[in-house]
Amino acid sequence: MDAHYHKVMTARDAIADTTPRLYFAYSGVLDRQAFEKWRTEHSYEFFNLPEGQVAQAVGVDLIFDFPSRWWGGRVAGLVDKKDAVIFGRLYEIPANNWPIVQHKEGVVSGMCIERTVTVMVDGKKLEATTFTTAPERASLDGEISPRYIEAMVRGARQSGLPEEYVQKLAQTKI
Repeated sequence: MDAHYHKVMTARDAIADTTPRLYFAYSGVLDRQAFEKWRTEHSYEFFNLPEGQVAQAVGVDLIFDFPSRWWGGRVAGLVDKKDAVIFGRLYEIPANNWPIVQHKEGVVSGMCIERTVTVMVDGKKLEATTFTTAPERASLDGEISPRYIEAMVRGARQSGLPEEYVQKLAQTKI
């Protein structure tokens, strides 16, 4: 359990709205091994990501702009790019579990912010919430984390993302 646990649980308990939130995940959260480790380290064993669906966010691309001590290098955020597409999974998260997702994605510690993206799933266009680097924390200094790229590739494969996209991730220049 870390210092943010009680803050997250208090926020969780205060949510009365039962409307689920659409969450587009594209990063290390897709790596089940890394997610399970994080979940256990932060005492959220009761929380599971649902199955979700493969989806693509349109008009955004990856930018490795967050220097992470934990990952040992820069990790991915998003940049608007007109004709770009990234793949991930779209999850429906019960409203009361949203603070846990925010914790996992780094909102609680100020690393990331929420943003809306347009996603395509099963031929339908939807709006979903995802996370990207907080502007005041963005930096292109240093190397991209090799361990993070490995987790992204592993998670993309586990998530059933298109192999062409997985290969593109694997070829990220570190």
